Amino acid sequence: MLDSNLLDFTLPEEAEEILSLVREVSENELVPRRAEMDAKELFPTEVFAKYAEAGLFATMFDEEYGGMNLGGFMTVVVTETIGEYCLGTATSFGAVKLGALPIEHGGTKEQKQKYLPAFAAGEKLAAFGLTEPDAGSDVPNMKTTAVKKGDRYILNGTKQWITNAGQADVYSIFAITDKSKGPRGISAFIVEKDTPGLSFGKLEDKLGIRASHTRQIILEDVEVPEENLIGLKENHGFIHAVKTLNSSRPFIASMAVGLAQGAYNEALKYTRNRVQFGKSIINHQAVQHDLAEMAMRIEAARLLAYKAAKFLMVNHPEAPKYSAMAKLYASETAQFVTYNALQLHGGYGFTKDYPVEKMFRDARILTIYEGTSHIQKNEIGAYIVKEANQFR
Repeated sequence: MLDSNLLDFTLPEEAEEILSLVREVSENELVPRRAEMDAKELFPTEVFAKYAEAGLFATMFDEEYGGMNLGGFMTVVVTETIGEYCLGTATSFGAVKLGALPIEHGGTKEQKQKYLPAFAAGEKLAAFGLTEPDAGSDVPNMKTTAVKKGDRYILNGTKQWITNAGQADVYSIFAITDKSKGPRGISAFIVEKDTPGLSFGKLEDKLGIRASHTRQIILEDVEVPEENLIGLKENHGFIHAVKTLNSSRPFIASMAVGLAQGAYNEALKYTRNRVQFGKSIINHQAVQHDLAEMAMRIEAARLLAYKAAKFLMVNHPEAPKYSAMAKLYASETAQFVTYNALQLHGGYGFTKDYPVEKMFRDARILTIYEGTSHIQKNEIGAYIVKEANQFR
């Protein structure tokens, strides 16, 4: 029987106060900057400084490491709220947690104590280095290698499409340590930004989330001390990667929900104020139908994202399935809602004078990063096959 607590999404008073703070800082510091950040590809450094000052990075980490001990569910709600204002900022904010997750899942106590408090304080940023030019969803096709020499590992390879690359201080890098074992021969390493041989490619000129910096990570004979092998165990990297992706997908889903909510809010404001044929267009039935569909899909996506987050918190066996479902549905919902929000703005929505133009561009990444929609369907399908086999 399903535990009813898994479907209780009520936030404690403390959490509500934190969300009010997220909104206050975002409205005062992020909203005035987001158009310029998008146009000039400016990293949200000043915004992050304000988030750190307000203690918002701590919402993503356990109290033991300087966090607030609010759990994964609260992290989802915080990233959703930031996503409502700017998906690019939410992406780079969430990427700090993404880069930290391999250490949280597999790191030693010493590794956690060394790195996590700085992330929780917003003093250092993290990044997750898994994807490569020829190994996106096909992780076993990874080419980056790590060769043990004495008390160090020598890393060589290139990582592609890495969020926060060049801005982050610490990188969780995945590399092959035993090619004969396939994906079971992958290890994970903590690589600091100032390590000799570590460099970054050009800043990618992206369609959307332009405030979130995306670059290649280039590793040329990068020497990493053996104490930076995550968990001090070789060939456990694939496990860390899978656990990380399963844990991070509800965050992506929540950002998608936030973006959709933000676009919906803009559509409400515009349709209420825009007068055609003698009345606000929100009073036209066709417009109400569009808004009704948008509102319904946002609520469905939000509930699925929250359910996935709750399942992850208790290590429920179906957590990976619901994480994939949440990521898939919420990202597709964000595209639907931003498209319709722009459409309801008419010609104005096609200009940069209104935020829905940026939101429409930003939404496109959601069905691509952290596993494409097709990959999510593969994940869900695998669980369906497993369930079907029970009826033989």
